[in-house]
Amino acid sequence: MTMTKARMMAALIGATLLTPAAQAAASAALKAQAVADVDSQAKQIQVMVDQIFSFAEPGFQEVRTSAYLADILEKHGFTVTRGVAGMPTAFTATWGSGGPLIALGSDIDNLLGVSQYPGIPNVKPMVAGAPGHGEGHNSGMPLIVAAAIAAKDVMEKNHIQGRLMVWPGVAEELLGSKAYYVQAGVFKGVDACIFTHVSSDFSTAYGDLGQNGMVSVEYTFHGKTAHSAGMPWEGHSALDGVELMDTAWNFHREHMPVTQRSHYVITNGGGQPNVVPATASVWYYFRDRTFGAVKTMYEMGNITAEAAAKETDTTVEHHILGYAAPNFANKPLAEAAFLNIAKVGMPKWSADDQAFTKAAQEVNHRKVEPLKDKVTPLSTPENRERSIGGGSDDIGDIMWAVPTITIRFPSNIPNMIGHHVTSAMAMATPIAHKGAVVGAKAVAMTVLDMMTTPKLLADAKAYYTDVQLKTDTYAPILEKPAIWLNEKAMREYRPQMEKFYYDPMKYPTYLDQLGIKYPTTTVMP
Repeated sequence: MTMTKARMMAALIGATLLTPAAQAAASAALKAQAVADVDSQAKQIQVMVDQIFSFAEPGFQEVRTSAYLADILEKHGFTVTRGVAGMPTAFTATWGSGGPLIALGSDIDNLLGVSQYPGIPNVKPMVAGAPGHGEGHNSGMPLIVAAAIAAKDVMEKNHIQGRLMVWPGVAEELLGSKAYYVQAGVFKGVDACIFTHVSSDFSTAYGDLGQNGMVSVEYTFHGKTAHSAGMPWEGHSALDGVELMDTAWNFHREHMPVTQRSHYVITNGGGQPNVVPATASVWYYFRDRTFGAVKTMYEMGNITAEAAAKETDTTVEHHILGYAAPNFANKPLAEAAFLNIAKVGMPKWSADDQAFTKAAQEVNHRKVEPLKDKVTPLSTPENRERSIGGGSDDIGDIMWAVPTITIRFPSNIPNMIGHHVTSAMAMATPIAHKGAVVGAKAVAMTVLDMMTTPKLLADAKAYYTDVQLKTDTYAPILEKPAIWLNEKAMREYRPQMEKFYYDPMKYPTYLDQLGIKYPTTTVMP
């Protein structure tokens, strides 16, 4: 098909003036252009994946990661607005005029304490105690950036009207940003959103996805200092308040639904043993399946804290540090995306990819399973197992604002432990690079479906309004973004981490820079 004919057909698709067969042919021609465009970006995808892995920045401290991605988008003709929704590392990058507005995003933060050399099968931190990409978030935004550029290029060449808005998921591990995006109106006027998340499979889903909503809250107790040995009767221990709250909450768990998840860390236990602590803090995540259940847990946490304060003759205050809504994905968008996932198919894994996968699994005593060779069937409420609770993802907040789906892409190896160094081992290897490439193709193709098929967006809106919004009511619990979190950790670790930053001008890949031969299948000292 000539370029002129492709342009004509692109214009006609939206007007539905072609026969179904002609529409399918025109759509296939546009998608073939997008696939070729992503393939032409494969090297840049590898560089982005490796670069962000090396930055290894946790929530609200994604300074270099955010600037790096924003600069790339700006160079490709996107208009970047930095510091959106009161978060310095948040941005939007927009392009286009007229037509639908489609948002594209993925997360960029990582986790404290999971620093890990990539491309080796055993645990070996690059900087002991430092953060690392033990969730694989370094791969998602490279995918999204490549998909956005590909969709933009095809739309420009074929005179397709429409707008794109690229955004990063800041501080997802803290459930710290997306509810604030919604509150600030970042998604006002958006017709649909595609989100991506790293996985070992290639899939999407619709309906209630079975993930828990969550509220993150820190309780700070205030007491009175005294000499712990000489005059303990003069002190009112804030740490006693924390410990009593934790004990009471743990007794309460016995009588809570099986779907709940609640866990905590003591963030401040006092100064030294011979001083009765005047201040102590404990940080809780309260999770459950519905908005109402999360609110009930939060309120019970507040009651428990107040009771502990009264018992210890202290006072207590609490502050919201993050929030996530239960996830509910859009059916028409998921069905369209799945067709594109199936069309793209899994990456062509090499013998080296499979050898590294097996070594990482065996060394870490994980179930041995090769990299998948088939896409995962569309997940639906009918074929999913009933959820009994689990993790959270604040993409749920955007799902309750606009029709949204998550596409999971195959950039990691099966059966690793989440939020753990084993989930970082493959994340700057050809496995991560190849998974991001196929994910970018599926996203770009689905964007073109949305831009050229008005019925798809109309159906998505109808499902959102007539089905999703009848199941529950969005009810976030918010204060202000906790942008100070992880500052102290990065002040300590960033100077040590900087010497490991990837230099793509000198080295083809990050593994080359680190002197790691792929595939390394034996334990490295």
